[in-house]
Amino acid sequence: MMAQNKLVVVGIDVAKDKVDACIRSLSQRQTFPSTAEGRRALIRWVRKHKVTKAAMEASGGYEREWAKALREAGIEALIVDPKRVRNFARSAGRLAKNDPIDAEIIARFAETFVEAKGQTYDAAREKLVDIVNARQALLDMQTGLQNRSEHSTPEVVQKMQARLLKNIALEVAKLEAAIAAMIKATPHFAELAGIIESVPGLAKGTAAGLIAAMPELGQASNNAAAALLGAAPYDNDSGKHRGDRHIQGGRRKVRNLFYMACLGAATRHNPVLKAFYTRLIAKGKPKKVALVACMRKLIVILNVMIARGEKWDASKYEQGEPARLPPSACAA
Repeated sequence: MMAQNKLVVVGIDVAKDKVDACIRSLSQRQTFPSTAEGRRALIRWVRKHKVTKAAMEASGGYEREWAKALREAGIEALIVDPKRVRNFARSAGRLAKNDPIDAEIIARFAETFVEAKGQTYDAAREKLVDIVNARQALLDMQTGLQNRSEHSTPEVVQKMQARLLKNIALEVAKLEAAIAAMIKATPHFAELAGIIESVPGLAKGTAAGLIAAMPELGQASNNAAAALLGAAPYDNDSGKHRGDRHIQGGRRKVRNLFYMACLGAATRHNPVLKAFYTRLIAKGKPKKVALVACMRKLIVILNVMIARGEKWDASKYEQGEPARLPPSACAA
């Protein structure tokens, strides 16, 4: 039998002007500047120590160039949730926090959860994420201004707000046009958009948000898809006590986007989801609980539709959730 390659992990704590790297299993530590030469030096260093996986926290975008450089060098780069790493550190009794300690903890986290996989680097998706996030930031700004304009303010302030709202609307339209053009020009995105938009109640904005923020759709298990969205209920039991189930975790931005889409779908636009929502309300479920159940049902349906490459067919989903995906179709 051939011996399996030893897993050698480097944990990387990313800051604006530098990174701290730690290969915990070899007791190796190094700091590299956030420059092109710094990234090349990191690559040489990890190759020297035969690193097979690099892990770093999402860090406001500063991690992207480092992850890209590692992937181009043939090294798996895993970008992990900072909250998970911090909770892992607390569970291990590591309460102190500084850059070298963080790099070591990230390495230990990646060593512990060896089954974790990073998303394959996709330059087009990364660009789409940036444009979708910029659009959402403008929409948030627009909502804030509209809320303030409801209150009595001096005329000069009202005119300023009106000008800003007009300019924001123009910029939103430009970004939406750029998103539409990019999805149309990218065959895989166009295929996904066609499937998602075939669902009554889901429009272009929701499709773009899901394509950008949930690349696992169609590759994950149904339970994993619901958990990634943040629409999976978790038990709260102990002994004979049976607590209420609550959702937690997931990706907040896409969950908020999906919540608003499901609100319209479950109450107006989608007959299957509307019937499901109505049944839950008739059973005495609070409206928000019923709506979250609709979110879970719909993300599972989308997961199956994308895995099968099928567009919406109401007859398949009227009697409940679709059949689970076979294990071979699930990457998570």
